[in-house]
Amino acid sequence: MTDTVLGAAPVRPAPFAPYHKWDRNFFLALVAGVWAGILMGFGGDIRHHIQSNEAAYPWIVHVHAAAFVGWLVLFTTQVLLIRAKRPQLHYRLGASMMWLALFMVIIGPATAIYMQRQQFGTPDSDPAFVAIQFTDIIAFAGLVVAGYRARGRSSAHKRLMLLSTIYISDAGFARWLGSDIGGALGHGFWAFLLSAYLMPQLLMLSLGVYDLVTRKRLYPAYVWGVAWALGLQLTAAYLYIEAPFWKGVATHLIGH
Repeated sequence: MTDTVLGAAPVRPAPFAPYHKWDRNFFLALVAGVWAGILMGFGGDIRHHIQSNEAAYPWIVHVHAAAFVGWLVLFTTQVLLIRAKRPQLHYRLGASMMWLALFMVIIGPATAIYMQRQQFGTPDSDPAFVAIQFTDIIAFAGLVVAGYRARGRSSAHKRLMLLSTIYISDAGFARWLGSDIGGALGHGFWAFLLSAYLMPQLLMLSLGVYDLVTRKRLYPAYVWGVAWALGLQLTAAYLYIEAPFWKGVATHLIGH
């Protein structure tokens, strides 16, 4: 017999808890994981660049690096402000960060195009790789905009903003662990997908596992955010590995 027949109100699941006592440390640990990927990946590149006495990076690379590291610094500050129970300052800083996000959406593709144009015809030339760089910034922009619009709903806001920051850690992780992962898996679509994105995917997955442990369910914004991220990762891997037309399109995009 149903609840309606019995005259009892239907049982509804408890609302998604906006806060759990473990949140403070877990979310900070995810941010620390992003920092680890960036520092280990780009730190090795910078060290090699200095030791090999290669030419200085172009100015646009420095601007790009400053913008993206600046985002990570400010995002970490936002997490710490919530830990310190300073929500008003968190809110004001968050509004200012949207201007930096807009700049990142511009400088990211601009740097990719500039570098591919400079490297065209050299052993480092790989115009098709802009598929990864373009989809990175599209994923970031979509998640940031969604996160900012959801700023009145803390559960959605912090998950979407965290997903946006995890997504753009792919370049650091790929430089650090990508060659090892790719070497173990071989070549092809799935090998590239995992060598490029496995570590950010694991960080995103850990957030979902954490919610299942602490809330017994996934938050809808998290589900949609991960679907958006995975869809763009699959698109990037398809264009770079499987789509023969893309190299011609990318070559045209960089001005050759």
